[in-house]
Amino acid sequence: MSFLLTPARRMTSAVPSISARTFATTRPSQLARLTLVGRLGADPELTDTGKGQIIKYVVGTSYGPKENRQTSWFRVASFAPEGAQRDYVMGLSKGTLVYLEGDATMRTYDDADGKKQSSLSLVQTKVEVLKRPQPKEEEAIA
Repeated sequence: MSFLLTPARRMTSAVPSISARTFATTRPSQLARLTLVGRLGADPELTDTGKGQIIKYVVGTSYGPKENRQTSWFRVASFAPEGAQRDYVMGLSKGTLVYLEGDATMRTYDDADGKKQSSLSLVQTKVEVLKRPQPKEEEAIA
């Protein structure tokens, strides 16, 4: 039994170029996207920079069995403009359970001792409150 192998036909007109973008809903330079569900480790802080203001906060995620629970902490920056978006993030308090989506970048730097260090930077693209912590007065009554 013999098979006849023929070269595949090229369909260059039907295949779009990889560098050409037919439509775009995102930036052309993609970043790594990270999704977290965790609790705020502290109240968000508003920080002034040379280019404006940013909101910084920390989200902790836990995993593993209760007797050996591990927690990872993620530093998050939000470039929320003035108005309702900024007020929403600034209104969150320590202990709030959030769903977070953000663009992640890994940076390396030399610390004060000259050792190479790495840090993961997250820029919030979406945040949703899943559960707010109980106010202290309700905890004392309950």
